[in-house]
Amino acid sequence: MTSKRTKLQEDTNFRVLRLLQENPEMSQRELAEAVGVSVGGIHYVLNALIEKGLVKLGNFTAAEDKRRYAYILTPKGLADKASITRRFLARKIQEYEALKSEIDALKSEIEDNAEVSVGGRP
Repeated sequence: MTSKRTKLQEDTNFRVLRLLQENPEMSQRELAEAVGVSVGGIHYVLNALIEKGLVKLGNFTAAEDKRRYAYILTPKGLADKASITRRFLARKIQEYEALKSEIDALKSEIEDNAEVSVGGRP
């Protein structure tokens, strides 16, 4: 069984990889805001992705500040993103179905309570 922390880390990695694939020149601050974590947290995530070989640093040539980097997904990063995407989607579908079941049960409970109230009983 996957721990809640592991799922959260994988969700964060998924979101970061997805954002970087679409926009490799995003700054750490922009990534942090988009993902909803601290800048320090994003720094940690990016370093882990670089260490795993999923992301590499490239020069962001369009920037006046040549210290800025582009975070480019490697072929391994693209493959891992596809795998993470499948797991993420499966987990979200499972969460959706559980939530839908709970909503249906609550609706049924409300309807049953409304029928009891109409019938004259509390």
